[in-house]
This record gives sequence, C-alpha cells and structure tokens, in this order.
Amino acid sequence: MSSRFVILHHRQDPGEHWDLMLESGEVLLTWQLLKDPTGDRPFPIPARRIGDHRRAYLTYEGPLSGNRGTVRRVDHGTFEFVEAEENGYLLRLVGSQLCGRFQLRRDGGAWSLAKAEPD
Repeated sequence: MSSRFVILHHRQDPGEHWDLMLESGEVLLTWQLLKDPTGDRPFPIPARRIGDHRRAYLTYEGPLSGNRGTVRRVDHGTFEFVEAEENGYLLRLVGSQLCGRFQLRRDGGAWSLAKAEPD
C-alpha cells in the first residue's frame, strides 16, 4: 500500500535545507537533508532524523510560525516501504522529481539518503 511523501525546501536565516517527509499513520516521519535531493547532486546525501511533523505539511507552502522561515514543495508523490533494513529503510518513491528505489541508511547516529539498485 502506498503512502504520500513530500520534499520541502526550507529557507531560513541563516541557510537552507530540505525536509524529506514520509507519511506514516497520522504523522510525517521527517529527515532534514543538507543538499537538494532533486538537483543534480551526487548521492548519498547527509541527513538528520528530526521530529515527526503534522500531515498538513504534505500540501503546505509558505511562512512558518515563530519566524522559522518559509517552505516550498519541490517534490511530492507516493512511496512505499519496500523493507525495513537493519540500519534503515529501503523505499520506492514515485514523485515528479525522484522516482525509483532509495535507501535511508543509518551509520551510527548519522543518516544518509542514497539511490538503491533498481528492481
């Protein structure tokens, strides 16, 4: 069964990052990405697991409360957990920018997003 995902470009002073959000029940599991996963960047991309977010962020764009900057959707679509691995997850994303299999991997306390081998 497919769930939804979104990638938000989060701009704030100082700097920017991207949030990968995966729908899981009533929340969005969220990883902060230090580079644009939709751009022409090499993988893996460093990531940091942050707190779950409300599902409203699947469709939200605009300013964030508390003077925390603004967000803009750069990709969205559906995904499925292909399998839970010992150190992370294997995902299949079907978005407007990212399509295919990806791994969210944890090495110690550090996470990364990488392209996985095709089916």
